[in-house]
Amino acid sequence: MTTPVVLITGALTGIGRATALAFAQEGARIVVSGRRDQEGHALTQELRARGVEAEFVRADVRHEDDVRNLVDKTMARFGRLDVAVNNAGTEGKPGPVTEQTADSYAATFDTNVLGVLLSMKHEMRAMQAQGGGSIVNLSSTMGHRGAPSASLYTASKHAVEGLTKSAALEGAASGIRVNAVAPGMLNRFTGTAEKGRTGRGSASQACGHARGDR
Repeated sequence: MTTPVVLITGALTGIGRATALAFAQEGARIVVSGRRDQEGHALTQELRARGVEAEFVRADVRHEDDVRNLVDKTMARFGRLDVAVNNAGTEGKPGPVTEQTADSYAATFDTNVLGVLLSMKHEMRAMQAQGGGSIVNLSSTMGHRGAPSASLYTASKHAVEGLTKSAALEGAASGIRVNAVAPGMLNRFTGTAEKGRTGRGSASQACGHARGDR
């Protein structure tokens, strides 16, 4: 069986970093991405020290050229893309609706929604050519409820779940699974649960079974 190639955006801290380490434990070949070179190269060295092939590609998911380059470099290095975890995101500016602006909207939606859209666009392009793959988008428990002073973040995660459902229907004919996971409150530095119920299982199980059709 071919060792899977995994691409993770927003991989330098929190859930993204924890996901990279989990896939390393399973022996995957890993491409990690983020906006900070020093942290990216440090994570790559940590992953390689665990005995896996790993690369860092700097990318800002708000910019299509960066995303295209990220996927193209992954394909050039490993020849395929089996799993993509679209984790890059931002909490945005908290506060009531009456204090939000076009700028605060763009700052949240450009990363959380446009970033997911652009990532899926180019990941699905690569996966269609090879006959399949798995994409996991990071949503939130806020993706199916509301909260005061979190209107933009909440709206962005509702959008992520809508994108996921539509992309799942489009990808099915090409053997591409598109799912979303919706974590609750986490420790942002470790990626571990602070409170609430969490699921258990391997990284590959998460990518194989997380549901995007809630």
